[in-house]
Parts: sequence; C-alpha cells; structure tokens
Amino acid sequence: MLEVILKRFEEPDETRVFEKGKLELVRIGGMTIGRASYEPGWRWAHHVSPIAGTPLCEVEHVGMVLSGRAMAAMKNGAEVELSAGSVFYVPPVPHDSWVIGDEAYVSLHFLGADQYVT
Repeated sequence: MLEVILKRFEEPDETRVFEKGKLELVRIGGMTIGRASYEPGWRWAHHVSPIAGTPLCEVEHVGMVLSGRAMAAMKNGAEVELSAGSVFYVPPVPHDSWVIGDEAYVSLHFLGADQYVT
C-alpha cells in the first residue's frame, strides 16, 4: 500500500550550518530538497568556500527564491540578481553568490542540495 509522506523544514532530516547561513535538507520521494537561509553579509566565497574546499561553488542548482535578494556571479563575469519569486537554474560551472541588502535571503533548492556544503 502506498502512503502519503509529509515533512516540514521545521524538522529537517539534516541541517548543515556555516557562518551566516544554513542549509536544511528534507529527503522525500527519492529527492533531496534544501532550504538555504543566508544572513545579510553572507557570501559563498567567504563563508562556504573554506568548508567546500573550492574557491567557487561548482554545484548545479535549480531552485526558487522565497525571500530576500542575492547575486549569482559566474566565473566568466556574468551576473544575475535573484529575488523573491525567481525560479532559477545555475549551471555546474564555478560561481559565487552573496546576499544583497539587509534582508535575509531564503531559497528552496530542488537540484543540487544534496551536494551543497559537503
């Protein structure tokens, strides 16, 4: 018999904490979905790079911004601003990202969450 499974980010399966941010992971239906929360002043190259061991993020992302704003910057110089309501795809090429302004940034990650900050 198949049963419905309900989970909430208030009780994640795993939480990865780093300076000025965290990634909460929920595993459901063969997927790992992440909720990333970053405080103002957070930047991947400063706060996650030392943990990841690479100067820039190389993880492929598909997600949606719930609140706040962030910049995603590719190694080739291309930049795109992500804001509440944006559904985004970031390819698996070196990139940096950072919070813009004084509001916390929160996004859901449907692809790449399981590889982020490992």
